[in-house]
Amino acid sequence: MEETWTYKNFEIKEGLKPGSNMFRYFFRVFEDGRKKCNCCVWIVDDALDRFDPAGNFNAIAASQKASWHGWIREKIDAGDFRDRALKYEKTGETEIDLSEMKTHVKVE
Repeated sequence: MEETWTYKNFEIKEGLKPGSNMFRYFFRVFEDGRKKCNCCVWIVDDALDRFDPAGNFNAIAASQKASWHGWIREKIDAGDFRDRALKYEKTGETEIDLSEMKTHVKVE
């Protein structure tokens, strides 16, 4: 289910990627109705238990949402509107500039 919130003069739409068997949580940032960027959180399968022992996507999203909102607010405050992903792996996390990826994930 998609949720919408605002920060400064930006509207942010967020939610789990529908039907995905991998954890992908997307944020779409809009200003005056125009999309500024896409940001997403990816959690690889072997890192799911860092967040929820059962790997429940909804429970993970609910428990981490405040932290991820902070990440989005930081990007807006910095004027950084590049498409980004925050990828969590077993050993840590990495921020990825999506324009540098060879394969792309479609935000729906």
